[in-house]
Amino acid sequence: MPVWLELLIRVVAVVVGFLVLPLLVGQAEHKVMAHMQGRLGPMYAGAYHGWAQLVADGVKFVQKEDITPRDADRGVFRLAPIVALFPYLLILLGIPIGPGSLVAQPLDIGLFFVLAVLGVGVLAVLMSAWASGNKYSLLGGLRGAAQLLGYELPLVLAAASVAMAAGTLSLPGIVEAWRPWWLLWQAPAAVIFFVAGLAEIRRPPFDMPIADSELVFGYLTEYTGLRFAFFLLAEYVGIIVIAALTTVLFLGGWHGPFASHLGWLWTLVKIFALSFVIIWFRVAYPRLREDQLQRLCWLVLVPLALAQLILTAAVKLAM
Repeated sequence: MPVWLELLIRVVAVVVGFLVLPLLVGQAEHKVMAHMQGRLGPMYAGAYHGWAQLVADGVKFVQKEDITPRDADRGVFRLAPIVALFPYLLILLGIPIGPGSLVAQPLDIGLFFVLAVLGVGVLAVLMSAWASGNKYSLLGGLRGAAQLLGYELPLVLAAASVAMAAGTLSLPGIVEAWRPWWLLWQAPAAVIFFVAGLAEIRRPPFDMPIADSELVFGYLTEYTGLRFAFFLLAEYVGIIVIAALTTVLFLGGWHGPFASHLGWLWTLVKIFALSFVIIWFRVAYPRLREDQLQRLCWLVLVPLALAQLILTAAVKLAM
């Protein structure tokens, strides 16, 4: 098979996953939240337990009027949803699903690449906040920028711990080097990475930038129609990305008790299990106040991440 054709097939597969997996997570969120709260959730769209509810929502967003505020910076306002969504597609290109060639583009510095691209999200928040010409959007954007810039530090430190343990920045290389006892040794780093990842994608209880009781809808207040749908899709793709990175870095990726050719299935099972935990957090925990959110970052996660990094360095030197 020609190289260009193989690469095209891999990219198309990633794009399909980019469009389908968030829909599955979104539908699961509707039903999981409903049952946790003692209600039914969507039941009519698609007839069987509302399986087509997100498809119906997509049709609704397409039909809604696309409004740009009079005082908005039109170019930046319209570009922000794309900046919010596109980095996640690039990240999915580098995440290995299974052993061997089950990755769109293997990179020797894959971890550095995905963390760098993940940091682009703060630009989308600031762009949408500033360009909206709305004080509530601006306040939400400033909250979001402070949150994202703060939580990137423990996120990177936790990822550095497992990269140091594996001795490589390659995501497939980290999975190959992973051993079951890392579930204990790197457990603090896994928790730190997962919690910081939730803050990076602004999921509850870290959704202070869009606190509806205070800021209407924060930096998303002025968005309608497809542009709002892009931000919503970015949130669900972000769930997949954080769950996938946690799986690859800390849970062994495709490692499981069955034959290696089923590794891709183990990866997907772990991703959806972590996605369920993210949905559960939304139901179980109230929104953190701004001071609580920053205190958790700087007084808890950052010191723990530094301690884990020192522990990893000490163990590597002793081995």
